[in-house]
Amino acid sequence: MLFCSRFFSNMTKRDYYEVLGVSADAGEAAIKKAYRRLALQYHPDRNPGDKNAEEKFKEASEAYEVLSDPEKRARYDRYGHEAVSSAFSPGGFSWENFSHFGDFEDIFGDLLGTFFGTGFGAQRERRQVNKGRNIRIQYSLTLEEAFKGKEAEITLKRLEICDKCKGSGLAEGAKVNNCPRCRGTGQVRVIEGFFSLSTTCNRCHGAGKIVDKPCPTCDGDGRVEKKVSIKLKIPKGVDSGMELVLRGEGEVGPQGGPRGDLLLYISVEEHDFFKRKDDDIYCEVPISFIQAALGSEIDVPTLHGPAMLKIPSGTQTHEVLRLKGKGMPRNEVACGDQHVRVIIKTPTRLTARQKEILKEFAEIEKQHAATDDRGFFERFKDSLNDMAKDIFKNP
Repeated sequence: MLFCSRFFSNMTKRDYYEVLGVSADAGEAAIKKAYRRLALQYHPDRNPGDKNAEEKFKEASEAYEVLSDPEKRARYDRYGHEAVSSAFSPGGFSWENFSHFGDFEDIFGDLLGTFFGTGFGAQRERRQVNKGRNIRIQYSLTLEEAFKGKEAEITLKRLEICDKCKGSGLAEGAKVNNCPRCRGTGQVRVIEGFFSLSTTCNRCHGAGKIVDKPCPTCDGDGRVEKKVSIKLKIPKGVDSGMELVLRGEGEVGPQGGPRGDLLLYISVEEHDFFKRKDDDIYCEVPISFIQAALGSEIDVPTLHGPAMLKIPSGTQTHEVLRLKGKGMPRNEVACGDQHVRVIIKTPTRLTARQKEILKEFAEIEKQHAATDDRGFFERFKDSLNDMAKDIFKNP
């Protein structure tokens, strides 16, 4: 069924798996390998002026953009091209939509730098060297905290600028010289057959410089591990699996490079009473068979506070009733709904009077079934209400 919906959702586009030449169950490595092969074959720099090659390159890149993203791929597998069309601009795929430049660099970096003199691989390596690492942590909170949002402070360890050398990595009187292996470029070339590849210098790790006397505190790195406190502001409505990004709260980069980011993976704890699905809340509440038969109004707990729920007469057990707008925040002005499943509880201890009324009710039900005379129930209604009062007194 999934393949049918995908093939027929948009007849003007080829199936993405067909474009890359992989099966529908292909793994990440196979998809990346297939894209690498096609991209190298049809890249515009290798096919100047060839519009057909340019279109094939864009088609392969669009397919890779979707199939390399687990969420986009799942939507595409189920609903086809229409489900992922919103990921691209109105004019279709463009490089503004391409979110996998890190993979793109991995695929082409050194190769393109060597073929076309762009220095692409070297720029990628230096950028990776200079920027600090991201920090990833899991942050747990209760359902109530996720409903209201939360401000908190966490303590973690991260690399900070060394106070001794002020981030230079130099000991007192030290000198900085060009790396003798790469001659200050941070890159070395390796000849492998036809190709001449650039790679990061393993002597200076891409910095291009060598310190003769490193700082004894940070061992020349310019950074030391410190414990820091960071204030968090968790927005209301977050759910498990969400990732919050705090820009510039990761580790400081080497040689004065920019900080990385702090990535918070949200985990919302299970609740004893409420169950959550997206923005809606689900729960179960018990009611008596008298409330179900005659109708009633009951107070139901919600994350917003107690709410009045109307029980229609004739309600059946396990029937689901809705409290509109009593779920989790959807945005700043709207919330999901709360769905209440009512469970009719049969009394286990009856007084003699209650048993008498129920027997009378059973007899009337027989007559009602035989004559279909609704008047029987109306005449019995007062007695049933008396029994309800008695049950509430003696549950």
